[in-house]
Amino acid sequence: MSVPSKTTRCLMGTVKSLLTRSGEICSFKATRKMSLGQADHLKRTASVYRQEAVFSARVCAITNESNTVKKLQLEVTHPDFSFRAGQWVDFFISGVEKVGGFSVCSSPALLLRNGVIELAVKYTKHPPAHWVHTECTVDSHVALRVGGDFYFDPSPSDPTMDLLLVAGGVGINPLYSILMHSADLLRETQGYLPGRTHLCYSAKNTKELLFKNNIIGVCQEFPDKFSCVFHVTQQDFEIEQSLQPCTASGRISEESLRHCVDPEHTLCYLCGPPPMIENVSTVLQRLGLSEDRILFEKWW
Repeated sequence: MSVPSKTTRCLMGTVKSLLTRSGEICSFKATRKMSLGQADHLKRTASVYRQEAVFSARVCAITNESNTVKKLQLEVTHPDFSFRAGQWVDFFISGVEKVGGFSVCSSPALLLRNGVIELAVKYTKHPPAHWVHTECTVDSHVALRVGGDFYFDPSPSDPTMDLLLVAGGVGINPLYSILMHSADLLRETQGYLPGRTHLCYSAKNTKELLFKNNIIGVCQEFPDKFSCVFHVTQQDFEIEQSLQPCTASGRISEESLRHCVDPEHTLCYLCGPPPMIENVSTVLQRLGLSEDRILFEKWW
């Protein structure tokens, strides 16, 4: 077992102290020099932008989004806490040495309205995810630090763009945040107005499709602005009637993406397993979408 470095001990001590003081904030300079005891997430994202401030949060609701995914609703009371649609959080748990990395799946407007954010965490044996599924309860306290260069945060003066969102598995999390943010911008009717938003979402079967009812609800609320296709790759039972009109068998193909791409007006956000990202990115470029219009985030 490795011994945490002085930097690591100070960091975890600061976070542990913060967990006992709900609503408070602590700032520190993040260092690239992490011990082997830190989570793989910190190593993978060491060069990625993250805020310096760590904020206390309280778990205020836990629901089962699927058989393998729990959704946490977290109350963050500090007025300085904010994030952009598509970003993730470093997830600090008292007593757990490794640090989680989970994409925020809610819209920034939900934080403004209700003072909460939402995370959807798939079960794994990685300590932070395992804690969420086996030990986390309502009123548990954690600490959060926002990071990530993958986000949708248009200025009012930005030109209107059509969004193509391509998700694989739990890669839906940041894209669902972007989708809901786009819907909130349309509801505001002031400032930036998005163009059309189309979601291509691949999962093993319809039971593994997260947020499917809310996604369909947004498409029904704005039928001229939102559309979606759910791609299922291992469906071995009958598809629910409500999902049949928007569900296709098989992986996301070039043909399924062709009608979604306008090289002049489409901006694509892509999140999923690395092989899927590489394949879809190649297909999109073949369809005429320039590389700078394909934004992606890989989660291993």
